[in-house]
Amino acid sequence: MFYDTLRQGLWIGVLISTPILAVALVSGLAVGLFQALTSVQEMTLTFVPKLLAIVVVFWATMGFMTETLTGFFTRYIVPLIAGG
Repeated sequence: MFYDTLRQGLWIGVLISTPILAVALVSGLAVGLFQALTSVQEMTLTFVPKLLAIVVVFWATMGFMTETLTGFFTRYIVPLIAGG
């Protein structure tokens, strides 16, 4: 029972973090490609677009993340704490 709950919790963590990590990867690659093509080596150019993309995706997927975590706690964690 413990390992099943742990496995499910890790899977929920992967599922929740995937959209943000994917957008960070894609925006980092796009900015890196832009910098390589134009020879612009500005540090804020790598940080600001990636941060903005992450914030937008986090805002867009907040409902999904909340529902997923709430469902996980309702189905798995609360019954374990209550002794069910």
